[in-house]
Amino acid sequence: MDGSDLFTPQERLASLKAGLLGATSAGLTYGVMLWLRRAGSLGTGAALAASFHGLGGVTFGVAIAIAAISGFLFSVTYRYAVRADANPQLKAGVALAFGLVRGLAQVDVGSAVAQQFWPFVGAGVESLILFLVVQACLELAMAQGWLSRFGD
Repeated sequence: MDGSDLFTPQERLASLKAGLLGATSAGLTYGVMLWLRRAGSLGTGAALAASFHGLGGVTFGVAIAIAAISGFLFSVTYRYAVRADANPQLKAGVALAFGLVRGLAQVDVGSAVAQQFWPFVGAGVESLILFLVVQACLELAMAQGWLSRFGD
């Protein structure tokens, strides 16, 4: 048995459903965070709001789309990684890995552009929050039976 028999059409459909849930919850969560950042209510206040100033409709849409794609990919990966495992460190580790990769990429780009610290710490924290919210949505959907874990 090579494991390829585990990837049935039903499993692929369940992964697509998980991905769509993740994309939706990530897009909505990130949209709320952007709105709060613009209002100056999230992060480091004035410095973070200044980094957001001038974010137009197209840029806002692209930022939401990137968050949604990230949420989709996270959700499919999360479903395969955690399977039926009850290990909370594994679940948190998957969310932390995605959040750190996304957040550190923003810090790397940001430091090359502006050499400012606090706005990018805020972006890293936002990334962690984003994937933790998506993880919570996936766990709720799985607990309610709306989504199945991989292999169930």
